Amino acid sequence: MKSELVKVGMADLKTVQSPGVLTTLGLGSCIGICIYDPVTKVAGMAHIMLPSSKTIKNNTNPFKFADTGIDLLIEDMVKKGAKKYRMISKIAGGAQMFSFSTKNDIMKIGERNAIAVKEILKEYKIPIKAEDTGGGHGRTIEFHSTDGKLVVKTIGHGVKEF
Repeated sequence: MKSELVKVGMADLKTVQSPGVLTTLGLGSCIGICIYDPVTKVAGMAHIMLPSSKTIKNNTNPFKFADTGIDLLIEDMVKKGAKKYRMISKIAGGAQMFSFSTKNDIMKIGERNAIAVKEILKEYKIPIKAEDTGGGHGRTIEFHSTDGKLVVKTIGHGVKEF
């Protein structure tokens, strides 16, 4: 059975069932959150841009933020038959794409995104089984619903599978 490739845009989320494959391009400071239920083979991916919707005035797109995006991703997966207690996650992205001379943490969006995502997944008791975050390079990821495999492609750093 041929697997369908479903693109997840920036500040977007999608869920598929086996044999679907989710992909998102150009994760810089953004984080790709991949959640999987190995029994129902429901896979979800969110491409978040910022850690929290609470500190931003223009927060009309809930998919843009870690706090609201992960909530909605889990909700969507549960509607497709996934169970929260079986879910596992894999995350990638959160790079520091630009160097700043300031020591101001506000500019460390990638790092702040990674911290926020990990805290929210911990609150949901969803274990992170693999992570490829940080560094100074962008990533493109593919998440396979047949087996929960995460493929991370990085220019100049090759391909990793988790």
